[in-house]
Amino acid sequence: MLLGLGIELSPAHFLYTGPLLTAMPALAALTMGPVGTLSAAAGALGVSLTTTTMHHAWGDTQIYSNLLGLLVVSAASVMTSNAMCNRRQSELDQIRRIAVAAQEVILQPVPARLGPVRTSSLYLAAETGAQIGGDLYEALPTPYGVRVIVGDVRGKGLAAVRSAAAVLSAFREAAHYEDELMAVMNHCSAALRREHSGPDDAVKDCGDDHAEGFVTALVAQVPPGEPVVDVVNFGHPPPLLVHNGKVHELAPTSPLPPLGLEEFVTDPPAKAESYPFAVGDRLLLYTDGVIEARNRCKDFFALPEAIEAVHARTTEEFLGQLHDSLIRHTEGHLTDDTAMIVLERADV
Repeated sequence: MLLGLGIELSPAHFLYTGPLLTAMPALAALTMGPVGTLSAAAGALGVSLTTTTMHHAWGDTQIYSNLLGLLVVSAASVMTSNAMCNRRQSELDQIRRIAVAAQEVILQPVPARLGPVRTSSLYLAAETGAQIGGDLYEALPTPYGVRVIVGDVRGKGLAAVRSAAAVLSAFREAAHYEDELMAVMNHCSAALRREHSGPDDAVKDCGDDHAEGFVTALVAQVPPGEPVVDVVNFGHPPPLLVHNGKVHELAPTSPLPPLGLEEFVTDPPAKAESYPFAVGDRLLLYTDGVIEARNRCKDFFALPEAIEAVHARTTEEFLGQLHDSLIRHTEGHLTDDTAMIVLERADV
């Protein structure tokens, strides 16, 4: 349109710009949507009317033919653009429904009550429009008590989702028949190795370095009838225990490497470590997306201080207030997936 207007206002105005302006709505319909197409048509029509009036060309049959063609092309372009937008929206809605279904399979909602504990969970994917990512969690009632896992897969994208699904599937199966937490995690590690060495090369060719991935993970167990919690930590941020309003970090005395890197350790695997977990205590398991979240000044999110500032009666309110604090700190700009799950001891 600017080119046509420039020609009409220059000494080269004898050149016929009608076909150029008539094509504008059709070109706009390819990318600009109904509103943008209508705006382009209005602009082309405005240029045509302005230049026709300036050159006193009214009465020329070619001018009327040009305006009629412009109106016909504009109407057809607007209808075409509207149909394309409706089709794209329908496809996007279908993709979102599939994403929600996938999230419900991989990250199933945590029940509000599991045996002697009350639970609540929160997941935030950093990627815009994503429902799932590389973080994982699960809480299950088992014959050995309530067992919980939280993990973080190295990397992002489809490869991270596949690794998270493999670890969660192994945990959901082994948690019900293995009496030792270390044995449960051995199953998870084996599932991760099988996933990385699988025959499907489609994911490996996507540039995600699928074969070199690993998973930091932490598994906790609240046995029935005992005021303790057992923890095994595979290179994951340590859980935080809230007792009488004070936050205590449950750092492992025998650190273990992330799942997938066990071959670099020569010492025998450690056993689960037990910590007091009395009635009313809360245990927060989280991924590094929480503690590594930064504000515009590059300050990390102070999770222990944020927990001590929370005054919530329920676990859902507890996570809700932490979520609000995290969003305020980052101003809504998360750079990594974030997962949190909280356990509250209800009875022994």
